[in-house]
This record gives sequence, structure tokens and C-alpha cells, in this order.
Amino acid sequence: MTGESSGTSSIRQHLFGATGLALLIALYLLTGLTGHAPWRGDDARHFGAIFEMVQGNNLLFPAIAGQPETPFPPLYYWTGAAFARLLAPLVPLHDGARLATTLFTALAIFWITRAATRLYGRQTRTPAALLTLGTLGLVLHAHETQPMIALMAMQALTLAGLSHIPTRPALGGVQAGLGAALAFLAAGLPGVVLTIPLFIVVIAACPECRDPRASSGLIIGLSLAIGASALWPLVLHYQSPELLALWWRTEWPNLWADPMRGDELARLVELLGWFAWPLWPIALWSLWRTRHHLLHVSSFLPIAALALALAWIIANGSLGQASMLPVVPPLALLAASGVPSLRRGAANAFDWFAVMTFGVFALLLWTAWSAQVFLWPPGLARYLVRIAPDFALRSPEISAAVGIVVFAAWGLLVAWLPRSPNRAPANWALGMTMLWCLAIALLKPWFDHDRSYRPTAMSLKIALAGERADCVAMMGLSPSQRASFHYFAGIRPDKVVNNATPCRFLLASDDRGNTQTPAPEWQQIWEYRRGGGKRQEIFRLYRRD
Repeated sequence: MTGESSGTSSIRQHLFGATGLALLIALYLLTGLTGHAPWRGDDARHFGAIFEMVQGNNLLFPAIAGQPETPFPPLYYWTGAAFARLLAPLVPLHDGARLATTLFTALAIFWITRAATRLYGRQTRTPAALLTLGTLGLVLHAHETQPMIALMAMQALTLAGLSHIPTRPALGGVQAGLGAALAFLAAGLPGVVLTIPLFIVVIAACPECRDPRASSGLIIGLSLAIGASALWPLVLHYQSPELLALWWRTEWPNLWADPMRGDELARLVELLGWFAWPLWPIALWSLWRTRHHLLHVSSFLPIAALALALAWIIANGSLGQASMLPVVPPLALLAASGVPSLRRGAANAFDWFAVMTFGVFALLLWTAWSAQVFLWPPGLARYLVRIAPDFALRSPEISAAVGIVVFAAWGLLVAWLPRSPNRAPANWALGMTMLWCLAIALLKPWFDHDRSYRPTAMSLKIALAGERADCVAMMGLSPSQRASFHYFAGIRPDKVVNNATPCRFLLASDDRGNTQTPAPEWQQIWEYRRGGGKRQEIFRLYRRD
């Protein structure tokens, strides 16, 4: 009996120790990453820029189907193109490209844990990783082609470097400078806004950082950040000065072109309320616990990073979910520092709330699967048929079997979790991983059908078969649609300038059923209706003889 007990204890120690955490992170990051076409929105849009680079085009300045795209510099796209090329013999290009997101998400988790360890001690390392995994708003963006993840990772690297300044100034300065430079290469001026001011924060809030060694480390970091950040604009200036001018004309005004109005602040609070859960309640507890020491660098550094992120969001005026990603690293640090001091009652309540929350969400996923397979509940089944009328789930018994295994494994792990201060963060990480794995097992075919433009592009390719379609003008196409048509159909739509085009073909898109009719000289030769209800999209192809 003693041998069996010690063997069980050893298994539990590995399962809920560093080995188990590494496996959990790998399962979270890799599940659902491959096996589906680029989904509409950011996934297809940003893959379009990677696809251009894979073909050897626009290597210095991202472009979609040959047209420059200015929101993000090329760091993320370079990484995605490298993965796509490297893994091309094994997986499709779009699946390989998404590994860039996996890499940057893993780096963000790693540097968040390093920063937590340096600021608050080793006891906060595991909670920092678990709470980051359990963040509700991170999960979807951590599995799509998303450059904002690269910015989040470099922001975490900057915080980790600056947290190292008091003890190892030179190494900390190099890490922080590299993080700030790569943040600029990942996101442009927003990367500068979110990182460079933090160097001043460390000087102001850290008395021990004012000695010559620490000051020299900060100077090294700032010099590296400024010098390395200048490399890409300089190379772009010598290669394509017109593209640098285009980037600057759009980058500088977009930094605060449309600041958030007062009536939008309530929507921002609502969005952050669920996006940053469960980070912000524990972060508030941490701030209350250390309220008499807020000017210490361990508190002031993440507070300043959070303030910069919120200021950028408000100045930018964006309420997109991806824009909220920069709040994750500072909130994860503050929350991790508060976990060891959570009172037992609060920790137990937080623990049980996680179990109940993910149990309810899992039940909702099973209900959605039931509506697809058994047409029950009838109201939800009718809605799914209305928005995707031609979808049919194949092999539902396989998805059900995988879903049962995932749900049962989650239940067993929750039951076996040892009592510790990390139990509540572990339940949030386990629950989020279970929920994502269950969603992929039960609903990925439906997501792929509803969110992919592959069937549309293939139908268009057939319509243009035998035609000399080297010039196709576009009207109303979104970046993700242009990227999908380029990738799947080999079409690089051209812009209509001043209501005129030299092209013989015109591709028009509308998602509300009121497509503007071209001049009589254009004859419609193809139409494709995608989806149904209010989400229906209509594509029409015209030819001019």
C-alpha cells in the first residue's frame, strides 16, 4: 500500500507540477490551430499578408493581394511566412502560418512569468501562467493569425527586462530594449507608446535604479530600443520611400485619429469586464493589499503599463477585441501578485465559480451540438439552419466521443486538484483549456463552414475558368475577402479608382443584399450567396465585353 501511495503521489506531483503545466500550455496552444481554412476576419486578413511574403512579394511592407496594408509592420508576418515555408511539406500554408501566433503566445506567457518572478518572487510564477491561460478574451486570438499577439509578447518582454534592472541592470536593459524595439516592429507607434515610457517609470518609481549601474542599464536599453527600431524604416526608405511615406501618413494620425467618446466608455468597461476576466478582480485585490506601497516599482510598473494600454485604447477609439490584448500582461502581473494572499473564503469562492462557469459553458456547447445533430432545441436549430442553410455535420459520433473524453478528463483533473493557493487559477486554466478543446471537438466543422471563404473562392475560380482573368476589379471587398480570393482562387482584385477600371471583370460584394448595380455595359455572369439571414453575403461577378 505504501508503494502504491507513493506512486500515486509521484504521479500527482508531476501532473500538477511543472510537467503538467507545460503539457497544459501545449494543449491550450496547439488545439484547433490547424485543420481548418483561414476564417473570415483577422485570420484570413493577416494570412493574406503572409501569403504575399511566402510568394516572395512585399517582404518589407505587408500587402494583401498586391495592395499595401498599413496597420502592422512586418515582424509577425515574417515569422508566419518562415513557419509556412518551413512546414510547407507537412501542413498547408495557412496552418503553418498560425504557428507564429503559437510562438508569440508562448513567449508572452514565458515573459509574464519571468516578470512576476522578478517582481514578486517564485511563488507567483505558476499563478501568472495559469491566470494568463484562463483569461477569457485571449483564447480566440491565441488561435488565429493575429499580429497583436506579437505586440503583447514584446510588451511582456519589456516588462520582464525592466523588472530585472534593480538586480541585473545590463541584462535587464538589453531585454527591455529588445522588447521595445520588437514591439515597434510588431505594431508601429502603438508599440512605442506601450513600452518606451516604461523606462521613465522605472527611474521614477525605483530609488535603487538611480545608481550608476542601473542607470547605465536603462541607457543601454533605451539606446538599443531606439537604434534597433530605426532599422526597418531606414531599409524601407532606401528600398521603397513611397511605402514609408504611406505608412507614416496613416500611422501617425491613426494613433489618436478617432478618440473614444464619453458614451463609448461604458462599452469599453463592459468589454474589459469579460475580456480580462478573471484577471481584474484579483488585480484589484492585489492593489488594495499593497495600497500603501503603490509607488514601489513592483506595483507602479504594471500599473503604468496598464494605464498606457488603456490610454492607447481610448485614444485609438477601437472597441475591437484584439485591441484589448495589451491589458493582459500588466493585469496578469498584478493578479499573480495577489494570489498568494487571497483569503481562504475568497479563494474557495473563486475556485467554485470557475468550476460552475465552465460547466455551464460546456453545457451550452453540447446544446449547440445537439441542435446540429438532433435539431433540439428547435429554436436554436432553426437559427443555425437560417444562418448556414447548407451545412451538414459529418460523423457526429466521432465528435461526441472526443467531447466526452475532454469533458471527463476535465472533471477528473478538477477532482484531483490538490488544495493550494494555486487551485483557483488552475481551475480557470483547466476550464478554459477544456472549453476550447470541447468547442473544437464539437463545433469546428460548423465554424469552418460558417467562417471560411474557401467555397466562395472555389466557385469563383470555376466561373473564371477558360477566361483571361488577369485583371479583376473589386467593389466592396473586405481585406479578408481579398486575401481569401487571392489564396484559394489566385485572383488579385484591383481597386476601382474614380469609378473607373480598365479591367474586363468586376467582382462585387455585399452583406446586406443591396449591392450597387454597375453600369449597363457590365453583364452579370456569376452569383454566390453565402450564409443566410442578416449575415448573408452576396458576391456577383460582372464581365464587360
